[in-house]
Amino acid sequence: MEGSPKRRRGADTIEMQAPSTNEAVRRHLLENLRSDQGKFAAVATVNDYYMSLARVVRDRLMRRWTSTARTYFEKGSRTVVYLSAEFLIGPQLGNNLINLGIYQDTQSTLMELGLSLDDLLEQEPEPGLGNGGLGRLAACYMDSLSTLQIPAIGYGIRYEFGIFSQAIRDGWQIETTDKWLKYGNPWEIAHTDAAFDVFLGGHTTRVIDNQGHNRVQWNPERVVTGIAYDIPVLGYGVNTANVLRLWKAEAAESFDFQAFNVGDYYRAVDQKVFSENITKVLYPNDEPAVGKELRLEQQYFLVSCSLQDLIRIYLQREKTLDRFHEKYAVQLNDTHPALAVAELMRLLVDVHGMEWEKAWFVTTRTMSYTNHTLLPEALETYSLSLFQRLLPRHLEIIYEINQRFLSDVRAHYPGDDALLSRLSLFEESGEKKVRMANLACVGSHAINGVAELHSDLLKTTVLSDFYRLSPDKFTNVTNGVTPRRFMLLSNPELAHLITDTIGDTWPKNLEELKKLEALADDTSFCGKWVMVKLARKRLLAEKIKALTDQDLDCWSLFDVQTKRIHEYKRQILNILHVLTLYNRIKQGDSRAVRPRTFIFGGKAAPGYFMAKLIIKLINSVAELVNHDPEVNKFIRVIFFPDFNVKNAHLIYPAADLSEQISTAGMEASGTGNMKFSMNGALTIGTLDGANIEIRNAVGAENFFTFGLTVEEVARLKSEGYNPRAIYEQNRELHEAMNLIGSGRLSPSNNSLFHPLLNSLLDHDHFMVLADYPLYIECQEKVSNLWHEPKEWTRMSILNVARMGIFSSDRAIKEYCQNIWHVEPVPVELDIIQPLATI
Repeated sequence: MEGSPKRRRGADTIEMQAPSTNEAVRRHLLENLRSDQGKFAAVATVNDYYMSLARVVRDRLMRRWTSTARTYFEKGSRTVVYLSAEFLIGPQLGNNLINLGIYQDTQSTLMELGLSLDDLLEQEPEPGLGNGGLGRLAACYMDSLSTLQIPAIGYGIRYEFGIFSQAIRDGWQIETTDKWLKYGNPWEIAHTDAAFDVFLGGHTTRVIDNQGHNRVQWNPERVVTGIAYDIPVLGYGVNTANVLRLWKAEAAESFDFQAFNVGDYYRAVDQKVFSENITKVLYPNDEPAVGKELRLEQQYFLVSCSLQDLIRIYLQREKTLDRFHEKYAVQLNDTHPALAVAELMRLLVDVHGMEWEKAWFVTTRTMSYTNHTLLPEALETYSLSLFQRLLPRHLEIIYEINQRFLSDVRAHYPGDDALLSRLSLFEESGEKKVRMANLACVGSHAINGVAELHSDLLKTTVLSDFYRLSPDKFTNVTNGVTPRRFMLLSNPELAHLITDTIGDTWPKNLEELKKLEALADDTSFCGKWVMVKLARKRLLAEKIKALTDQDLDCWSLFDVQTKRIHEYKRQILNILHVLTLYNRIKQGDSRAVRPRTFIFGGKAAPGYFMAKLIIKLINSVAELVNHDPEVNKFIRVIFFPDFNVKNAHLIYPAADLSEQISTAGMEASGTGNMKFSMNGALTIGTLDGANIEIRNAVGAENFFTFGLTVEEVARLKSEGYNPRAIYEQNRELHEAMNLIGSGRLSPSNNSLFHPLLNSLLDHDHFMVLADYPLYIECQEKVSNLWHEPKEWTRMSILNVARMGIFSSDRAIKEYCQNIWHVEPVPVELDIIQPLATI
């Protein structure tokens, strides 16, 4: 409990009784309303109260943050550095209240003031600093690093406009600007003193330094300045508050007075606009060349600012950079920050005068690399011409790294030119390109996948040559998610039931959920479990009613697939099942159809035509199903727009069935599968990504498994897969696909969905038709079990009880032990000295 210490007035000491948390929050809130918002209660808006409460909470964070920083400085703590182009952190207010342990006190205080905490939480915008799983994983890991008291810094980009907001118009995705900073961000602290120049373009020259050594000097065409904005990340039930430092781009010289004086007003601010574009928007559509260039600028801007900052911090205590790798463990979250390898070499060699061999030793022992994809096309490459124009010095460094690396490979594997070609940091066929994944592999001392299957496939597919070369580099760390956000915050009813049953220590030790296994057949507990799920379904149904005007049957099975829209994630397989049920009902065969609500959600990349067409198809099927009275009493279809962390708080707890149906071997891990299971949903899924480990953990009998395995997919493709033959031979599949192609779903354009159908019939790269019969058969098992609520509830409880190993805390412990070699550093709060009374 936080209160005021003793106060001194002259020689007299006045004992002050510390106010209760409720009273302290109330006083602070009303003071902030007056002093920060300039409002009094009668005219204050809900947003004014949100901003005031956010600052109440931030002030409590700041004491923990400064105490944490002081502790790390004094102890010289080895520190984890998480470099990620995305941090999908989600709304901060609720999570910070949970981690401070004052959520309920704050809720009751607001009620006394006639306010609703739910209303204030709803005011907070979604910081859209990520596309999906990659960015959300980074945010979960920051939460766990603080909770486990691991010294850490997260580095990212402060995108002015995050991932687009999604609207649905006439069934199509419409992208609108994500103005998450419109009213300011009360959680961030700008540090204009932490500013670094980032060079772009120009050319290099050879010079002799003051010690008579040959050095390379980069003469840039332009200079951009990176400004630090810090967000404290508090751990749960501890004093540790690590920092997420986001960089904003500004012009080194933002106003050209000479241009202004001669009347060229646009050129006067040209550099400001040009520079700030770098952090203007999350991941531009990189299909056109200009988008590719901006993306490379963003990635370099991130790593340059971050590494310069790390060197600044390091030199506060040390005189040389020889032991930089002993201070920092830098984790590259996918290939986006892979330029950190070349940039650290540049800083060590060109700026700080370190010899190449020593700099390479330091760099490779500092860096480690997490791979997140098995799709070769997702391994980033950039053209040589773009690199030469934008990062001329880095291209030289990469050439040198490549030459030394390939010489070493050639010595061990003489005459194997094909191996050298595959391992090279440069793609030589066609347009010459720099391979970012290869750079990350060569420059890191550890490489990990994010699920057991994914890590095994890395060794045999996209990174097989690197594994052959350095098998000891490779390891697996299966992803995890934080139970603080995705159970305590998003599902308070379930959290309270669990706490009332097994105690309150499980959020920091999720393995304690195993105690629930003994209650899976307890009638009273099962009854409470069902009512918790029903309460969450009703909340989601209310939101869907407001968004779509659809009334949902909350006793129906909520069948949910919410994730990024992509062909390999196979939302279209789900839709084929919906149309199969539709056809059965229309043909009079509704006996085995159990009431079911299909809920889809997810965003398509703006330049990804097929994904946007899938969204249109889902909405067209929804229109058909929901407006047919013969059908809608059995099934309904909903597309939940603008799926993000905030909306996920509603969706995960309400799901009965989790659709994890990607083609085997395509999904690296997935984390949505974990969030659904933690909240009591059963999973229907393929043996892909972390599905396999979830199935092993909860028991195969508590998981609906279907589909081809990785080996079966490969064998079928090698033998000559013929999707059209499956279409011709399977009556229900034939009817469902014909319905899509008939024009009934698109009366104004009969051929609208033909690109999807042609892709399935001619290629079906993601084996949708091959898995269709197995999927339909498995879905019938789902329907049959839903008709046995006692058994369904038992399986739901066992799913939650056995999800402990999927906490992000477990993943971070594995990183700390196997890759980073970092130990916890407990933090004691600084004693606040009261100001002298005048």
